[in-house]
Amino acid sequence: MSLRIYNTLSRELEEFSPLQPGQVRMYVCGMTVYDFCHIGHARMMMAFDVVQRWLRASDYAVTYVRNITDIDDKIIARSVQRGITIRELTDEVIAAMHEDIGALGIEPPTVEPRATEYVPQMLGIIEKLEQKGLAYRSENGDVNYAVRKFPGYGKLSGKSLDELHAGERVAVLDGKQDPLDFVLWKAAKPTEPADAKWESAYGTGRPGWHIECSAMSCATLGETFDIHGGGADLQFPHHENEIAQSEGANGKPLSRFWVHNGFVRVDNEKMSKSLGNFFTIREVLQKYDAETLRFFLVRTHYRSALNYSDAHLDDARNSLKRLYTALDLVVPAEVAIDWAHPHAARFKAAMDEDFGTPEAIAVLFELAGEVNRTKSPETAGLLKALAASLGILQGDPRAFLQAGSTLDEATIQAKIDARAAAKAAKNFAEADRIRQELLEQGIVLKDSPTGTTWAAAQ
Repeated sequence: MSLRIYNTLSRELEEFSPLQPGQVRMYVCGMTVYDFCHIGHARMMMAFDVVQRWLRASDYAVTYVRNITDIDDKIIARSVQRGITIRELTDEVIAAMHEDIGALGIEPPTVEPRATEYVPQMLGIIEKLEQKGLAYRSENGDVNYAVRKFPGYGKLSGKSLDELHAGERVAVLDGKQDPLDFVLWKAAKPTEPADAKWESAYGTGRPGWHIECSAMSCATLGETFDIHGGGADLQFPHHENEIAQSEGANGKPLSRFWVHNGFVRVDNEKMSKSLGNFFTIREVLQKYDAETLRFFLVRTHYRSALNYSDAHLDDARNSLKRLYTALDLVVPAEVAIDWAHPHAARFKAAMDEDFGTPEAIAVLFELAGEVNRTKSPETAGLLKALAASLGILQGDPRAFLQAGSTLDEATIQAKIDARAAAKAAKNFAEADRIRQELLEQGIVLKDSPTGTTWAAAQ
C-alpha cells in the first residue's frame, strides 16, 4: 500500500508520488515572530514534523523548508513599542521559538529562510507580474495584484469571485482597482522606522505578506514542488494569493499537494492571539512535561480540530504512562523494523492513509499489551522503534514514570526497604500503612517477582 495524502486543492485523498523519485520537497508557512509561540502554532509545527518524519521513515530524502516572517505590521509595532530594532526583536523571538519547539522534539527544518533575506526575489516576482499585466501601481505608492486577471483565483478555497466580492467591505479601497486586490509592495510611511524600508523600482517600501512566501518557497525549492503546508486559517487568503502570485508569474503549478492542519480550540472557539484565549508553549510546559504535550498534539489526526484543556493533557499523560510502563518491564531490544510484521504493517497502513496517527497509536497500545503479557524484549523494541517515527517513547521509562514526585528518591527507597522488612516480619499491617502513606504523597508502588518499583501517581 502506498502513501495517500488529502489534497486541499482537489478535496480528496490522492496517491502520493514526488516529482523527483525518492526526494520530497515541502514548504510550510512558519511563524510571524513578534511574540512567544502558542499551542496553535505548536500544533501546526507538530503536524508537519510528523509528516516529514514519516516521509523519512518511508525512505524519502526530504528537503523541508519552514519560513520565518520577520517583517510585518505587528513586528514593526512591537519593535517601536519596545524601543528596539526589528532585528533585535526578531532574533530574540526566534531564539525563544527554537527553544520552545525544540523542547517538544520538533525537528528543525532543512532550511529556515527569513523573509528579510529574500526581498530581491520578491521584487523579481512583482516585476514579472507587472510585465504580465497582473500587478499595477496605485496612486498611494503601493503595488497591488489584479485578482480578476488571474483566471484560477479561488481554486484552493473553492470560492468564486462573486462570493468573495460579496464578503468584502468595499468602503475603503486603499488605492485598489477592486476590493479583492491585495498588496504586493507597501509604500513606506514617514512614521515607520528606517529598518522597515527597502529601496526598489517601486519606491521605498516593504513587501506584502503573501509575496514573501511565494519568493521563499520558489527560491529554496523551485517553481514547482511536492507539498505546501500550513494551518487551515491560511488556506484563504494567504495560500490562495500565493498561488495567484507564483503561478501568475511562472506559468506553472506552485505545489502538487496542499496540506492543511486543523485548529486548536478552547471552549469550541479557535485558539488565537486576537481572541485572547491562547496558551503559550512556555506556560503549558510549566505544568506539563514536553512529551505529554507532544503526545497530546500527535494523537489527534492532523486535519481534525483539537480541543485543548487540562483534562485532555492529564489523559495524554496517563496514556503515555501506560506505554512507558510496558517499556519499564523489560529492556527493549534494538530492532530494525520488519514492515511485514503484523503490528508494523498495521502501523504503516495507518500512517500511509493521510498520516493516520490515531490508528497508529492504537497499534502502539496493542504492542504495549503484548509486552505486558510476554515480557518480550523484541516486542518492546518494536514498540519503541515504531514510536520513534512519531517522536515519542524515546526517553528513559523509569525517569518518565517517576517524574513529578515531591519526595526525593532516597526517602522513597528507604520507605520501600522498611515495607520489605515489615513484610518479611509478616507485619502486613505496617507494610500496608507504608504503601498507603506513599500513595497519599503521590507515590504508587508496584510489586513484581524482581522487586518493588515506584511511579508518580499523577
